[in-house]
Amino acid sequence: MTEERPNYPALFKPAQLANLHVKNRFVCSATYECMATEAGEVTDGIVKRYRNLARGDVGLIISGMLSVHHLGRGYLYQLGIHDDKMIPGLRGVVEAVHQEGGKIVFQLHHAGRQTKKEVIGQTPVSPSDKGRDPVNLVKPKRMTEEQIREVIQAFGNAASRAVEAGADGVQIHAAHGYLVNQFLSPFFNRRTDGWGGSDEKRFRFLREIILETRRVLPAGMPILVKLNTHDHTPQEGITPPLATRYAKWLADLGIDGLEVSAGSTLYATWNMSMGEVPIRELMKALPWWEKPLGRIVLAGMVGKYDLQEGYNLEAAKMIKPAVGKVPVFLVGGLRRVSHMEEILEKGYADFVSMSRPFIREPALVRRIEEGKTSVATCVSCNRCIAAVQNNIPVLCYSKGFPKERR
Repeated sequence: MTEERPNYPALFKPAQLANLHVKNRFVCSATYECMATEAGEVTDGIVKRYRNLARGDVGLIISGMLSVHHLGRGYLYQLGIHDDKMIPGLRGVVEAVHQEGGKIVFQLHHAGRQTKKEVIGQTPVSPSDKGRDPVNLVKPKRMTEEQIREVIQAFGNAASRAVEAGADGVQIHAAHGYLVNQFLSPFFNRRTDGWGGSDEKRFRFLREIILETRRVLPAGMPILVKLNTHDHTPQEGITPPLATRYAKWLADLGIDGLEVSAGSTLYATWNMSMGEVPIRELMKALPWWEKPLGRIVLAGMVGKYDLQEGYNLEAAKMIKPAVGKVPVFLVGGLRRVSHMEEILEKGYADFVSMSRPFIREPALVRRIEEGKTSVATCVSCNRCIAAVQNNIPVLCYSKGFPKERR
């Protein structure tokens, strides 16, 4: 016997993103699956994941990051959209989602410096060659003008493949320390040419990607952007005031939705995914020579990143007035349904995005709609994040971690 269905009119109100109809305000934020083949192709596990999310009544699914270029892969088992041979598999994902009444947007991604030679076969590239990252210890190569133009075109080509695969839209990944974020951030981008040296020049790379993407998409197909509101890098990068400025420029470009996030995979993981720091599981991913220092560093992080519900909310409150009618997606630690409803009712955001809760409960939205729950049961243990660092598929491991990598 189920409880009487709670009244959440804001969360279950349909919406439009350009020509795309979305049945509710729940969004599955892009989540690296660690389930593709080493060539970046779709597997049965990926199709099953997205079918289950659609069957669970998630209003809009954003795919895990799809690499737009062979040098843009961040992980060994990351999905790709950098070659036409990827299209049939991606079409199968879309068809599975549509068969369950869902909608799916493809996230287009380039890792930039946040990868390593073992993944892409050569030294990673970035706007600047500043320093070595604190995890992979990689010093990137500074991109040439030709390489920059090549990547912009790669985003456009990837968008064309998304159309051919039947996707309902695309999202440009400009957050979490990946390449577009690197161009936007004063911490990563130390260029003094036409691609850096001022906010306007640092924004140029994203601007040209959006223009190229819009050029190849059918009219009315939505373009979304995922934007960092705070990089949390050792020296100042993107902060909420700069993110607000970028958000205004994105609205002026006519984007159809803006997802606000924070942190980076290598420099500020726990600002991106606040909660526990699973030391034992993360240590498994480190080479033997990094383990002694790694244990000390990780131990120093324990207790400093405990979950704060809605930890990107204050930044969203700054950005929302700056973007006018552009819908804002809020991600980051959302767990209580009443809190999500309040955020929408007060106009702080237009959609609520979640990642870890949907890893644990693909049918979460349906359970909320049926009155069976009023809170996501994700405990933010972050073992799912540790799993992908160990090349283990992204599932909920709160009750135990698998012993072997794939």
